[in-house]
Amino acid sequence: MTNRQDRRFGRAEGAPEGCTPRMVCIKRDIYRYNFSDDVPFRDVEESLLLAVLATESLHGRSLVRLDASFCLDEKKRACVVDAGTEVGRHIARIFTGFLTREFGEEAFKVERVDETQAPHAPLRAMGAAR
Repeated sequence: MTNRQDRRFGRAEGAPEGCTPRMVCIKRDIYRYNFSDDVPFRDVEESLLLAVLATESLHGRSLVRLDASFCLDEKKRACVVDAGTEVGRHIARIFTGFLTREFGEEAFKVERVDETQAPHAPLRAMGAAR
């Protein structure tokens, strides 16, 4: 992304929709997890919560509360974790370890998705396990 102003559109050249000239758009590193149908989604949710608790042991409750961002979508059988902070990266690493140990590497797919979004854009679990 360049800092050049695109005068026709009123936003920086290459900036995503919704970013205005005075907005700072944030590039977020996102890990998207998709789960096969045979993985109990309740167990996925519990594994994520355990990963968050383990991360609290490393960073403290306050920092996890400030820096952690994740979303579960049972209908899509998906989860996203914002790994743009050290806290988020630790949650993603621990969560991946728990899932691998509990369900095996073939039970889920995880991919890193680089997203550039306007501030306060919500995380969304997208896609489905296949």
